[in-house]
Amino acid sequence: MTTPPTGATSSADAADGYEALFLDAPCGYLTTDDDGCITRVNDTFLAWTGHTREGLVGSSFGRLLPVGDRLLMATHAMPRLVTDGHLAELMVEVVAADRSRRPALLSASRRPPSPGREAELRVVVLSAHERRAYEGRVVATLQQAETAEQRRAEAEHEVRQLETHDQLTGLLNRDHLRERLDALVTASPGGAPVVALLVDLDHFSSVNDSLGHAAGDQLLVEVSRRLRSVVRSGAVLARLGADEFLVADTLAPVADSGPPALALAARVARALEDPLLVDDVEVVVSASIGVCAGRPGDVDGAGLLRGADLARHRVKARGRDGIALHVPEEQVVAVDHLRLLGELRRGIQEGQLRLHYQPLVHLDGRASTAVEALVRWQHPERGLLPPGVFIEAAERSGLVHALGRWVLDAALAQVAVWDRTEGLGRVQVSVNLSTRQLTDPSLPADVGTALRRHGVDPGQLVLEVTETALMVDPDAARTTLLALRELGVGIAVDDFGTGYASLTYLQQFPVDELKIDRSFVAGLGRSDADDAIVASCVQLAHGLGLSAVAEGVEGAGQLEALRRLGCDYVQGYHLGRPMPPEDLVAWVADRAGLLQRLGASPAPAP
Repeated sequence: MTTPPTGATSSADAADGYEALFLDAPCGYLTTDDDGCITRVNDTFLAWTGHTREGLVGSSFGRLLPVGDRLLMATHAMPRLVTDGHLAELMVEVVAADRSRRPALLSASRRPPSPGREAELRVVVLSAHERRAYEGRVVATLQQAETAEQRRAEAEHEVRQLETHDQLTGLLNRDHLRERLDALVTASPGGAPVVALLVDLDHFSSVNDSLGHAAGDQLLVEVSRRLRSVVRSGAVLARLGADEFLVADTLAPVADSGPPALALAARVARALEDPLLVDDVEVVVSASIGVCAGRPGDVDGAGLLRGADLARHRVKARGRDGIALHVPEEQVVAVDHLRLLGELRRGIQEGQLRLHYQPLVHLDGRASTAVEALVRWQHPERGLLPPGVFIEAAERSGLVHALGRWVLDAALAQVAVWDRTEGLGRVQVSVNLSTRQLTDPSLPADVGTALRRHGVDPGQLVLEVTETALMVDPDAARTTLLALRELGVGIAVDDFGTGYASLTYLQQFPVDELKIDRSFVAGLGRSDADDAIVASCVQLAHGLGLSAVAEGVEGAGQLEALRRLGCDYVQGYHLGRPMPPEDLVAWVADRAGLLQRLGASPAPAP
């Protein structure tokens, strides 16, 4: 006997296996052509309905459905199937061989035609009883349409309600909001302004978490009832998400639409103020309300939604529970923000970022070399941009992770170059970490990988974190910093004095340096308060066994004051501006100039 090729055997076995799966699947399967003519049917469907394969293959699939469900398929399901290529979970009835009707859940997909193969519809039928309440109502109303034209109209209306309205609150749903909102703008009498209010319930998740989802649903139903009570007939009310609602209406045709729009928002806020009783628990509801108003021709439905959303975010940024009116300039800022992020992402990928390095100098004139890496962006159109232009946007968007990885890698690569440069000696580099990076559990592993990749001693790297970043999640920050300390990396607290870290918390962190914020250093000699703050920071650092570093030293007077206070290191334009890496060699070589600026006598290297 000749043994067939292994590949051929495998293909035949696979085909047989797929055929067996099709025939014996736990649910009914049929396939049809584009005209609905049945081409294949599996054993499960035949056993369930009592039909024979010979009686079904070649016949129309529609004959298996009662009249109402045929109408549903023709008017609702088939257009969606042709448009989307799939249909999910439609409740129908299937007529069995004994003419009984059996409830079923029908799903279908369409495989488009291809060379040598016609289009095919794949239909899955699950025997299910009242799987979803709204699908049951659709089936019930369409069955009523078989007996009376009046009932048919009622059924069609209910179907439209199910498609266009939220099932919990009965308000318009997100999918069909845009059409109604545009219609409201277009029909505004005499070109009167139209207002949209985006109402975002504050801390709604705490109700779900503490009282359960049933209580949360009860709260949402009551909120929708209160919203209905404060708007006139003809206004648009919608539920956009779990705890987001939209109120839209026309305003009186006055010159300034701002006050009437804010008055409507205030009525909505007052309607939500009274406590609600949910599962015998008194719940007080507040909301962040964004308001946008405009005249037809100046704004459409989409523009109203965007404006209200921007204003809503401004309320949430202020701490929630408030009202904000959108101004057009906000939208320009938002678009510019998105454009900046896109350009920055390309800039990182295309190598447009640069690192400049600012020296840190010991006040006794020791000949050690330490620098802070400061990122710049060589924008192809706007030139060299400082970090203040793009760092905050990167931090808010999450792009700061990619930016931070680039800065760390580039700084360590440069340290490796300096290690091989004659006359520099050992260079220590400080790199800033963002709040998002500090709470990233993969940070220690990323730092360790970068150090090994460039062959840099961990003691040559100092990571700077702000005092505020430490307090966002102190436990996570401590875990991350301890892991970094295990690597042998130094840790500095940047902008010290501007945050709110208590001494108790500060003692828990493995820190080596405190960098006193430049805003206090600038007032040395001119403000008794700044003198006292800087002195306290230096004493605190030394009391904890840490080095004290002063940022923003711009003149000899500040330098002398810091020397009297016992500060260890200084950094600022008076001693050295941020410079490209190739300029550091010349700066280090100018030892006499540095000592002159320090006003110090030469001291032996440690």
